[in-house]
Amino acid sequence: MLQIFLGSLLLSIIHSSIPNHWLPLIAISKSENWSRKETMTATAIAGFSHTASTILIGMLVGLLGFKLSENFEPVIRIIAPAVLIALGSIYIFMGKKHSHSHFQASERMTDKSSRMAIIASLSFGMFFSPCIEIEAYYFSAGLIGWSGILIISAVYLIVTMIGMLILVDLGLKGINKLNWHFLEHNERQVTGTVLILMGFLAFFAY
Repeated sequence: MLQIFLGSLLLSIIHSSIPNHWLPLIAISKSENWSRKETMTATAIAGFSHTASTILIGMLVGLLGFKLSENFEPVIRIIAPAVLIALGSIYIFMGKKHSHSHFQASERMTDKSSRMAIIASLSFGMFFSPCIEIEAYYFSAGLIGWSGILIISAVYLIVTMIGMLILVDLGLKGINKLNWHFLEHNERQVTGTVLILMGFLAFFAY
């Protein structure tokens, strides 16, 4: 249970920190002259749309892992960690080709769209781009039943939402001067490393 919690916490922190999850919101806010309240509301709506679709898919994946473990428990307890390690390896090898993008800010779009239309567009894009890396972790968590699935869902929802809101708020205040270039272009390597680590830990935990 502790491993599931820590793994989902790490993945959620990395996920919410990726600049293309919150930087476009700051850019749109400035170009559209939104108030802080309007920007934070847009961030919350877009962030919730993204986490909602990820959690819905994750629950189905977790339930699949749980059902399989009932009949093939010895095999699944080896396959689940192996899936994490395999996915982590794929993420690391694919890291050089940066393509993780949920939405982009566009001056042309923001000039022609109302605030509600922009928020709707962002939410739509975020909903249909779930976090794939944590879905594999749901499969592993499904081995311990609904408790593991609910832990990941709660941690992912809370951390992602709070993380996005904090980073957008800091960006609006001009405090966020950190160089996010490394994380933006090495997200897959970082995520892959965490997945591999969780996979190896799962072998011992199971």
